[in-house]
Amino acid sequence: MSTTAYATALAWQEALTSGDIDTLLELSSDGIEIAGDHGGGQGLAVLNAWASETHTTMTPQRVYERGDLVVTESVASGSATPGEAPDSRNVAVVFQITGDQVGSVFVHPDLDSAFAATGLGDGDFVED
Repeated sequence: MSTTAYATALAWQEALTSGDIDTLLELSSDGIEIAGDHGGGQGLAVLNAWASETHTTMTPQRVYERGDLVVTESVASGSATPGEAPDSRNVAVVFQITGDQVGSVFVHPDLDSAFAATGLGDGDFVED
């Protein structure tokens, strides 16, 4: 059964936030790309190490979706890099969904930059 890109992105963020690494990896493609202002990487091993070491949480506030692209405006807490002091900040997270799995996750500093990168906008807002 197919799920929506929206549901997949939210489930991925929930798995990350709850520390459910098994579900996080199941929801991710083998070649997942992860990038943000602290660098990036590719593959399940990179995702596993990053999620296990940083204890990052992402709480979505607003969600935008068009096709297989999802942007969440989220509150991210934790340390972006292992060993850094934890902090909390607003970010915009871009998800590319492929076949009910997350193929890429790009963290942007704000919604405007995520919209510029994806072509999504206010008209793509998903109401609950």
